[in-house]
Amino acid sequence: MMRWYEAFIGMRYLQSASRDGRRGDARRGSARRSGAGRGFVSMIAAIAMAGLAVGVAVLIVVLSVMNGFEEELRSRILSLTAHATVSGLQGRIADWRPKLARAAHFPGVAAAAPYIEEQGMLMAGEKSAGVLLRGILPDEEQRVAQLCQHLRAGSLQDLAAGSYRIILGQALAEDLGVRVGDRVVLVVARGNVTPVGVLPRMRSFVVSGILSVGMYEYDHRIAMLAMQDAARLLQMGGDISGIRLNVEDPYAAPRVVRGLAEALGGGFYVEDWTRRHANFFRSIEITKRILFVILSLVVAVAAFNIVSTMVMAVKDKRRDIAILRTLGASPRSVLAIFIVQGTLIGLIGILAGALLGVLLAMNLQQLVHGLESLLGVKFLDAKVYFMSDLPAHVRLSDLLRICGVAFGLALLSTLYPAWAAARLPPAQSLRND
Repeated sequence: MMRWYEAFIGMRYLQSASRDGRRGDARRGSARRSGAGRGFVSMIAAIAMAGLAVGVAVLIVVLSVMNGFEEELRSRILSLTAHATVSGLQGRIADWRPKLARAAHFPGVAAAAPYIEEQGMLMAGEKSAGVLLRGILPDEEQRVAQLCQHLRAGSLQDLAAGSYRIILGQALAEDLGVRVGDRVVLVVARGNVTPVGVLPRMRSFVVSGILSVGMYEYDHRIAMLAMQDAARLLQMGGDISGIRLNVEDPYAAPRVVRGLAEALGGGFYVEDWTRRHANFFRSIEITKRILFVILSLVVAVAAFNIVSTMVMAVKDKRRDIAILRTLGASPRSVLAIFIVQGTLIGLIGILAGALLGVLLAMNLQQLVHGLESLLGVKFLDAKVYFMSDLPAHVRLSDLLRICGVAFGLALLSTLYPAWAAARLPPAQSLRND
């Protein structure tokens, strides 16, 4: 265990170096040279603290931005897509109304809506694009996904049965060069058998709405129409493709959807948002880990500046070390004294960096907006980055991990100088002085 005087002397060394650095030394001769040396040591210590603080602050801000970005995307995905789906193994569910009623009242399910889904192709003049065709019932669909607030034109209620109207994603409409009121031709692979072969089924639709979400799945691929129109075009009869679910606890979606499939008698294909977007969130997590490793190297460089600080401190305190050894201090005590001094330098820098990083992360959006107005530059264009603000969320786990790694590096940086101080022969140090 560390003795009290070892911690006391280590703190006194750090305080004396700080005072010397602030006020200088007015003494002459060798005393003046010694004061200048102590001032230089204190300057190096201050630089080491500042570098460590900046490295820790940058790491906290970057990881907080990644956390905010992940949470923002997750919240948008959960508000726009179904939390889970139950579909037929053959792409169809017959006699679906009792199953829909059972799903809507299943424990943990907030709402359920039927849907028909199929791949297709849209043509407008000489332009064409592949689409994901989705037939919906507007009233039920609004309970599952919050799409109305993202409609730039039109309404889900326009998708009445027999109206043959269609809502397109904004990027898809721009690719086809169509606007609200224009006509497009929808072609599906399920065709009609004729004497000349199987011909794909096609139908003219009127564009009644434009959907702008900011997600590729919706803006570039989605084409929504009334479920009855989709069933007629795809020759589904009274069948549907599946049931979309809104779950009370999104994180419980895998468990709830499996329980519902079993309650319905099995024979269904189930999918939830954690599986559908697994690669997306996995890529964010991998990016966070890579950034943590890279920026930890910056913290390591700053922490290793403590080595030079402590080497200078050991040279400056050779006479004190010799006196302590003469008075009976063991090498282990000398080692502990300088470990305390180096650890305090690291702790001060880490605490200052943590405070600075948390303050920057909590006020990042205001700082970014201030820089944008000052420089007249838009850093985050919503058309490119999907969001115009830079969200940041500080997690306690990240904060503890960053401070722990930084403290470990700082402690490691003190070991060699402290070990060198413990091995100084006292007689030689006194004779040199």
